[in-house]
Amino acid sequence: MSKKRIIEVKGIPISIHKEDYISLSDIANGFEGGTGLIEKWIRNKNTIEYLAVWESLYNPDFNSPEFEGIKMEAGTNRFMMSAKQWIQKTNAIGITASAGRYGGTYAHEDIATEFCSWLSPEFKLYLIREFQRLKKQEAALQNEEWNFKRALSKVNYKIHTDAIKDNILPILHLPKDQQSIVYASEADILNMALFGMTSKDWKLQNPDLAIKGHNIRDYADLHQLTVLSNLESYNAIMISQNVPQDQRLIELNRIAISQLKTLRSMTNFALDKLKSPNLKILEKLDK
Repeated sequence: MSKKRIIEVKGIPISIHKEDYISLSDIANGFEGGTGLIEKWIRNKNTIEYLAVWESLYNPDFNSPEFEGIKMEAGTNRFMMSAKQWIQKTNAIGITASAGRYGGTYAHEDIATEFCSWLSPEFKLYLIREFQRLKKQEAALQNEEWNFKRALSKVNYKIHTDAIKDNILPILHLPKDQQSIVYASEADILNMALFGMTSKDWKLQNPDLAIKGHNIRDYADLHQLTVLSNLESYNAIMISQNVPQDQRLIELNRIAISQLKTLRSMTNFALDKLKSPNLKILEKLDK
């Protein structure tokens, strides 16, 4: 299960999945009747119809024929339906249900607010207010992280480019219009060491992002950018020592793997923003 956040609505702590699924169990426990209210709500014919419309809009695998059979029985005295049964019968994704200490019934925010409407329109409005407040806080934090990432990426950038300008370009005697190729080549040494691919490789794998002007480093997380900054500094030192490029790549990759392992052990943040990062260079580079 994904990491949860907590909001408090009228004194009731309510957990939320990372995917913004809100705990119906926590909401129901704040009312007389407890979690039994969830089943009572799902048995309601209007609820079944609402859930079916939501699934039809957002779930291509929704079992519509099975729903039609459920709809025929909904509203009768013999009709029984639980969250788990709804999920199993219709392949629903708007609601999740699991047992155990950290389990419970969760629902997409659209569905959770509908449940609150059935329980108490007043409570629904308070829940919406607290949920929106949480999302604003998270958006602000993401903006701060983005600004920090921009600053971090510039830390050792000039040290790296100056090393190229002072130690590589004078030897090559390239005209100015070709010097950018050298800078790009050295940037890709860092990309290969850290991400296991060049900028061109990433663009070929992510054409939709590349066409918008995005690059591989835009999708690096704070751990990767921290290591990248360190690699720029160390690569600058090796350039000044005239270490051949292929040897620098192997050494930079070794450092990248070591430092990322250290950073991973310090926090629980997943380094998964790149679709398929490969932190090991190709075997031929070691030969």
